Amino acid sequence: MRRILPILSFILLIAITSKGQSSRPIPSDAGDKIVRLYPNPATSYVTFDLPKGYEKSYSIQVFSFLGKKMFESPTATQKTTVDLSDYNRGLYIYHLVETTTGKIVESGKFQVSR
Repeated sequence: MRRILPILSFILLIAITSKGQSSRPIPSDAGDKIVRLYPNPATSYVTFDLPKGYEKSYSIQVFSFLGKKMFESPTATQKTTVDLSDYNRGLYIYHLVETTTGKIVESGKFQVSR
């Protein structure tokens, strides 16, 4: 029993600190995200802020929690505002997509409350 506890502790430590097979860095906090989203929860609109230089090569897509595409901007502007008048109360997912390759660079969620 004395040998099992250190071995399990070591395995747990390795599992926690390992990044696995991740091909891109995992953001450690909200400071590493590209998109700034406000207000959250939202009632009538939501605004996506991108830093300068990012807006020309990315698009923003918004999906309902069930996967229905609700909004897409072909090219994101530095400040993109989405009208939520046709959105029901609930959770929505956004994707920041690189327009040239179609890869999802960042994902996040926001809530619509009425």
